[in-house]
Amino acid sequence: MALYLVQHGQCHAKDIDPSKGLTKEGRAAATRIAGVAKGYGVPVSCILHSGKKRARQTAEIFEAALAPPDGLLAKSGLNPLDDVTALAGLIDSKENLMLVGHLPFMTRLCSWLVIGDPEMPVFQFQNAGIVCLKRTAETTNWIIAWTLMPAIG
Repeated sequence: MALYLVQHGQCHAKDIDPSKGLTKEGRAAATRIAGVAKGYGVPVSCILHSGKKRARQTAEIFEAALAPPDGLLAKSGLNPLDDVTALAGLIDSKENLMLVGHLPFMTRLCSWLVIGDPEMPVFQFQNAGIVCLKRTAETTNWIIAWTLMPAIG
């Protein structure tokens, strides 16, 4: 099955919006990427988010497009500086799970799952982009199967 890692959409600066909700551009990018994922038939059983406003809003946009049967839940352990190894141990590779969170957490989690070292980045995330990981049958590590980003270059 697959694990989809999503960095929240672009958000307002804290001085403009103390809760750092999504900007108009952030909503548009998340809506566009979620629509493309829906068009490809990306199967998601559940979406977990950090609980922060920007992650929740991004997760809600993906939920509206992808209609995961197990819905949307706030999950502790997805905050920017949380321990990736703690969350990694809870991931069930038998379900199609989407995690919506923050940097540097998403970069570190991706690196931990792919190469076993959270300090060596293996992918540069973009706001509202998706990195799809799949576990290989031969190893316990994950591979980057595909990505879908708002911008190229």
